[in-house]
Amino acid sequence: MSKTKERIRESNLRYRHSLGQNFIYDEDLLEALADDAGINAEEDVLEIGPGSGSLTKHLCGRAHRVVSLELDERLIPLLRAFMAEFDNFTVVQGDAMTADLNQFTADLRKPFAVAANIPYYITTPLITRLLTSGLPISRMALMVQKEVADKILSRPGEEGWGPLAVRCQYLCEPYLAREVPASCFTPQPKVDSAFIVLPMRKAPAVRVNDEKAFFQIVTAAFALRRKTMTNGLCASLHLQREEAAELMRSACLDEKIRGEKLTLEELGALADAWAERQGERTLHQAETETSSAFSADGGRREQNDCSEV
Repeated sequence: MSKTKERIRESNLRYRHSLGQNFIYDEDLLEALADDAGINAEEDVLEIGPGSGSLTKHLCGRAHRVVSLELDERLIPLLRAFMAEFDNFTVVQGDAMTADLNQFTADLRKPFAVAANIPYYITTPLITRLLTSGLPISRMALMVQKEVADKILSRPGEEGWGPLAVRCQYLCEPYLAREVPASCFTPQPKVDSAFIVLPMRKAPAVRVNDEKAFFQIVTAAFALRRKTMTNGLCASLHLQREEAAELMRSACLDEKIRGEKLTLEELGALADAWAERQGERTLHQAETETSSAFSADGGRREQNDCSEV
């Protein structure tokens, strides 16, 4: 039995299924996972969900500094005792979904790496939060449900290709480090996991003129699965069918193609067309308002002139 598992048993700690607590105690596997994460001695790490600290000690043995964010307050004293030999370790109690991550990482070297064994029930929200946080992240090394890993790594036209895959591949270059069977965890979950690494790109995979417009188009692409992208644009952007069809044509896309078949480049082209259309609408609206203002002002002047006669 590993020392970590023995400490957990001695503490009479009961695993909380509601928090997705499934720990790894296999030292060889933990060593391999730390290697997969690619942490070096000059790098700081934000670890989310250290749990029993099994992987944490391997991260501390490689990194310059590790700050761990743990939700379960019962584990905090155990982690501090277990990690007492490491002077480059800090643990903070908090929820990664609501905590001020900028505050927790303020003293870390920039950019820093993120390592996490993510509970299945918050996988997509947490990854999305990290990618949209603006934090200076160099890469993320994540233990996730294998099904989620398959989605992140999927290609256009495949079942898993969706908003999460698009966002991850737009901002990162994700790859599978290793699959981790359910039998490697205590308690054993019902599904297998996978350890994936997501190095952040220096620039997004495709260049777009308006990132907000890009993700509006991404939402539209997957709003109606197995329907045409034209239908998705109508539903998400509240366009008339001919308007949506014209938008597709302006991006050199087939009106009948399904949204889930579009590549990053095609989504980007459609986003630029949408952003241009929005810009034209804004300009037209501004010109209309200006014209109305001049008309109203002219009317007031005529009234004033009449009153003076």
